Amino acid sequence: MLFGKVIRVCSFPGLRAGQPASVLSNNRESQGGSMTARLFTAAAVLFACIVAAPSTGHAQTFKMEKFDIKGDGGTDYVAVESATGRVFVSRGTHMIVIDGSSGKVLGDIPNTPGVHGAGIATKAGHGFTTNGGDKTVTMFDLKTLTEIKRIPVEQGGLDGIMYDEPDDLIILTNHSRPIGTLTALNPKTGEIAGNVDLEDTAPEGAAADGKGHIFVNNEGKDTIQEIDIKTWKAVASWPVDPCKGPTGIAYDKASDRILVGCSNNSVVVNPNTGKVVATIKNGTRVDALGWDAAKKLMYIPNGGEGNVTVVHQDSPDKYTVVDTVTTFQGAKTICVDSKTHNVYLFQPERGPAPPPDPNAPPPAAGERRRGPQGPILAAWFIVIKQ
Repeated sequence: MLFGKVIRVCSFPGLRAGQPASVLSNNRESQGGSMTARLFTAAAVLFACIVAAPSTGHAQTFKMEKFDIKGDGGTDYVAVESATGRVFVSRGTHMIVIDGSSGKVLGDIPNTPGVHGAGIATKAGHGFTTNGGDKTVTMFDLKTLTEIKRIPVEQGGLDGIMYDEPDDLIILTNHSRPIGTLTALNPKTGEIAGNVDLEDTAPEGAAADGKGHIFVNNEGKDTIQEIDIKTWKAVASWPVDPCKGPTGIAYDKASDRILVGCSNNSVVVNPNTGKVVATIKNGTRVDALGWDAAKKLMYIPNGGEGNVTVVHQDSPDKYTVVDTVTTFQGAKTICVDSKTHNVYLFQPERGPAPPPDPNAPPPAAGERRRGPQGPILAAWFIVIKQ
């Protein structure tokens, strides 16, 4: 990592190549000039050269590794338990557990139909999965990976999940109907602690500020809603233009800013005003966001281009793209280990898709239907290291 300024080589009047700067004062003194005045001039010119030199303040090196962990099933979110370095990867009907440092498969959590993601409550010793296929959450033991109980979520639409550490809650964001909802679970018991009706049917990521508020991205309405956890009510809604379809989200306590991952234009929001204070150019098909608070680095996964835009937070309202790291096309969700600073993604590689069934009925109005997919050729677990 390089910080500081590059000192540009400057020329001084009366100084021959290879002479030290002190010779300048001697040359001028012999001509009757003032030593003090000449030294002051030389120092001023040197200072100007240093200030004018280009900065390399965020030059960093990122290394990408990928491991074929095999197995069937698509994917959605990945989650990391920083205390152990284990990464939880959704695979459609089950959750695979990976050692983040080596890419080795450590275990499997079966019977999670339509699983989207995992929430990890290390203090309670419990993990949770959102099973969209049967409107349930699986509560499991983090040590043994065995199921403890099934938690029905009546409104369904289970999708996003995160652990709200300051408030000690598991937060679910649900694509429920007729309106999207947020559900909070007690991580010790699995009991439902609260439900909130949202303004959109497509809530995505959620992030807590540790001061009694949870912020939720609404992908359909291009807004962030602020939730008060004392009343379990939505108390504010803010547009995030020029972001369209906000998905990933993180809250940075040090700068008091909400970081929002979007396709093409990610944004930063000041929660005190609800205003967008910075815009970041990135790629497409973004479905999450990674934030390393210690290193002030934001990771935006561009599934359309198969890379990650790495952004440094220079100040609360200023952000600089420092690198674009190649991953694999389609990899659009991400997580960051706050302990090792490793970054994780996952994406299956598929062969050619078969032709669609000509006898299949057309989708209903408003129905989103995925076409046929090709066979899985590899299952790439991707690690970005510094």
